[in-house]
Amino acid sequence: MRHSASPYSVAAAVREAFAITEQRSILGHRSNLAQRLRNTPQARSFHDYFVTLLPSSSLAPDRSSNHNLPRAESKPHSGPARGLTNDQHAARGTTIVRIPLRSAKHHFGAGCVRGGRPYNEDTFQAGTIEMPAFAKRQPISLTRDAAQSGGQAAAGESGDPQVFYFGVFDGHGGNECSEFLRDRLHGYIEEAALLFGMDSSLQKNDESPAMDGGIMGEMDPEDLQKTLVAEWKSTVGGYFKRFRPQFFPAINGAEWNPAGNSSIETILSYAFLKADLDFTTAQAAKRTSPQMSSSIDDPVLSDRPLNDQDMLFHPERPASQNLTHRPPAKGSSPNLDAPIGGSSRFKGGSTASTALISTPTPTPFWHPVAPSTLITAHVGDTRILLCRTSDGKSVPVTSNHHPDLPSEASRLRRYATAFSTDSFGDQRVLGLANTRAFGDIASKRVGVSAEPEIVTTQLAPAEYSFVVLVSDGVSGHLSDQEIVDIVKEERTPASAATALINFAVETNESEGGADNATALVVRLGGWERRSEGGDGSFGTKERRDFRKRDAEDPRSRRQ
Repeated sequence: MRHSASPYSVAAAVREAFAITEQRSILGHRSNLAQRLRNTPQARSFHDYFVTLLPSSSLAPDRSSNHNLPRAESKPHSGPARGLTNDQHAARGTTIVRIPLRSAKHHFGAGCVRGGRPYNEDTFQAGTIEMPAFAKRQPISLTRDAAQSGGQAAAGESGDPQVFYFGVFDGHGGNECSEFLRDRLHGYIEEAALLFGMDSSLQKNDESPAMDGGIMGEMDPEDLQKTLVAEWKSTVGGYFKRFRPQFFPAINGAEWNPAGNSSIETILSYAFLKADLDFTTAQAAKRTSPQMSSSIDDPVLSDRPLNDQDMLFHPERPASQNLTHRPPAKGSSPNLDAPIGGSSRFKGGSTASTALISTPTPTPFWHPVAPSTLITAHVGDTRILLCRTSDGKSVPVTSNHHPDLPSEASRLRRYATAFSTDSFGDQRVLGLANTRAFGDIASKRVGVSAEPEIVTTQLAPAEYSFVVLVSDGVSGHLSDQEIVDIVKEERTPASAATALINFAVETNESEGGADNATALVVRLGGWERRSEGGDGSFGTKERRDFRKRDAEDPRSRRQ
């Protein structure tokens, strides 16, 4: 019992004893709760934050005896000086923290405006996705000892460094499809990685942690590919009767099979095509909106069966709502079993450009010494650009899937009669500007597919300064180099994304008003040197200044 100079009080002693007992009880409860949380398996899900390690001294005072608070109690250090050490964390503890990606303005920026349109059909997504790493393994001689780097890692649930996911989705005909992709496409990718039994590129097969394979467990990759293609053939027909996805080795045989049936390219292709099939068949199972129906005043036509004479009408088979016909995946995010879309049929669609970044070490991809692997999966005319540090040039990673693109014209040559030219000289397929898109139920038979264009780029340390994802409200008005140069002039990716969409909207003089504009700016290792290569941002400055003056001058606007 603690004694003081004041007179002894029995009541005070009893209160103190009860306080000590209550405090121990609370601490014991917290300890048991923490133990239960540690023993509870974590849910596999998408996160809009990333996990990193910070020195404990940034969150709490240094535990050294020479650093006490208040500062008046501190004493000058008089002991022998310690030698230098290569381990930065040898004498300092670390704390795992979660940082919301959209709040990390020095690492990531996002901007989205509706422009001159009545509503916004663009959406975007950013976060970390739960899947094994696919980064290229580094030579042992170029990696640090595990005690120095691996011991301080902030890794994902699989034990690999976190995989970052970024996506831009440009809807047309409404925002139902673009919102579906924003909320669920990453879930399809996660689930496909489980179904295909994807292995980590950084661990040997016998060292990789066992994956639960979703609710049904790991399935045969060849059967998954063949089943999906058969579903497209029987459900849609037309172009898909001879459909041979580029990255499906079970369909193409030896044409493309460098990494077997469970490569990241195959998984992304499967996820995109399955998401598109689910969305399309879900719309086909719904009644056409009265505003869009020609039979609204005809009681005979309005009494006909749902989706009568539609290309996807199968009254005996309900529309697929998730990756497999099985109960909803408990704990997974998003809920792939939830109904898709609203109560009436949506005939529009959406483009999609996604970028996944994986690192071979726990060092984040924006660090100047960190190599990484960038994989882009792209459908439509949204755009992904890299900025090369050495010369400041823009490096396009995607191509616009338009009818005048030679590869697309060749792919759809059997349906050339569906092509037309509008008053501006632009080619269209059944009135659509894009030959690849999600949704667009009326154009599926002629080959408007969501099969993604997949490109893998190895990013050497500080080789690129940043990556930009934009919708056509930006890329349709500004050149690739203009987009890159605008980003160079800003201090942070957050301010760069805002400046980019504002410039695109303010200088757009389209007759129908500026389109929806969306931009994501992601910092890479060469960010601090983004203005050193080539002419910096001066190469397009004169052109951009002219655009701005012209937009601000009311006399220059067409009447």
